[in-house]
Amino acid sequence: MAGFLILAIETATGCGSVALTRGGLADGRVLAEYTLQPEVVHSRRLLGLIEPLMTATGTAWADLEAVAVSQGPGSFTGLRIGMAAAKGVALAAGRPLVGVPTLDALAAQAWGVDRQLCCVLDARKGQVYAAFYRCDATGYRHRTGDFLVLSPEALAARITEPTLVLGPGAAICAPWLADCAEARVAVCAALHPRAALVGFCAAEVLAAGATDGSADLAPLYVRASEAELGLGAKRSQGEQP
Repeated sequence: MAGFLILAIETATGCGSVALTRGGLADGRVLAEYTLQPEVVHSRRLLGLIEPLMTATGTAWADLEAVAVSQGPGSFTGLRIGMAAAKGVALAAGRPLVGVPTLDALAAQAWGVDRQLCCVLDARKGQVYAAFYRCDATGYRHRTGDFLVLSPEALAARITEPTLVLGPGAAICAPWLADCAEARVAVCAALHPRAALVGFCAAEVLAAGATDGSADLAPLYVRASEAELGLGAKRSQGEQP
């Protein structure tokens, strides 16, 4: 694994962060990571952390090899803020932009788990975002299906084998997961998506020779926004938008 130097941004949840990382999941190092105060993720605060991060590590813009951003799912507002900031920095620095699904970055914290992994984020409105993963013989985790948005009860019904349920949405699911005793479900709600893991995952993408076009990269919302849902309802009723 080449030691890619990456500026990473994570704003999918209420606790945003920025980080400078070198290397990937197996050999990566966190050079610095700054976290935003929970529920205070906005563009000025986010951009205000990047310059001090670069200065503290003695990193010049020319030293960067890529910019990485947590792509979602997550907070619609947070994702838009992070994506706009990442695109601006990548354009200004003349560096490639890499999008990393937020649940993939969360799963990266569970290196070598010997059971099925389910990563969960709060989707509001009584639902959660979720995805299932397995680790191979080397410890790398691989997503085994699509990203989901569903009720905690529906998620619990999908778990029929020993599973580690990980992420800030796990606490919401806990009452229903208690009924999965035969599947030996373990719940860890303390881990949150981190910019450092976004950087490590992005290094894996770069090592595989893939990057995203800055202009084309978009947030991964998984579910429609309130505006889109309202427009769809009007159309179904024959109303003009």
